[in-house]
Amino acid sequence: MRYREVTKNYGENCVFNHFSLDIKPNTIMAIVGPSGKGKTTLLQMASGLLLPDEGEVLKEATEVGSVSYLFQEPRLLPQCTVFSNVELALHSAYPHASERASLAMHYLDLVGLHEYIGYYPSQLSGGMRQRVAIARSFAHPSHLVLMDEPFQSLDIKLRYNLLNSFVALWNESPRTTIFVTHDPMEAVLVGDGICCLGKSEKPEMLLKINIPRKARNISDPELLGYEAQLVEALIKD
Repeated sequence: MRYREVTKNYGENCVFNHFSLDIKPNTIMAIVGPSGKGKTTLLQMASGLLLPDEGEVLKEATEVGSVSYLFQEPRLLPQCTVFSNVELALHSAYPHASERASLAMHYLDLVGLHEYIGYYPSQLSGGMRQRVAIARSFAHPSHLVLMDEPFQSLDIKLRYNLLNSFVALWNESPRTTIFVTHDPMEAVLVGDGICCLGKSEKPEMLLKINIPRKARNISDPELLGYEAQLVEALIKD
């Protein structure tokens, strides 16, 4: 996926001015930056919900098709069980009920919710509801995954548990993914690359993380070095 010379204005507010960014297929690009600097705008342009004023957003052939969009809120159907919330997302792609059921169970197993398939969203904790949303996103045969700060409202233990669930699902079925977060540590734990948005309308910093994802942990000095670079970029005047 490529953002090529993209310009986007909201009235007199210029969010992007000839912004360019390349995202390799089947990799995770983490986007960090202050509020109001266009993180969600990048997701909306990637999804096709929003068009740039100038420039273009280009997709690889493997990225053209359906999109999974994961929000801060799980956005589950309250009247449906955990199983049904995932299975319903498969109807457009899989006509056979047995195949839908098998896929739904597979992804719910991967996020550790096998024992909760008959529960309703109101019976689950916030972290469990978000795990259902993650399973639904990956069960759907999308070519592009867009994640808009999906773990922001959760406590630190739940956030890292959910990060692990997300990585497990992604490792099984890699897809081009744009992961928006306010948290530099989240970015360095999951991103193949990181784009830091700053005060200008162009990237403040681009980082490539060379540590294998399975080998990353929050006490790794090299990873902490990447995090420090991001923090410095985010707080500088």
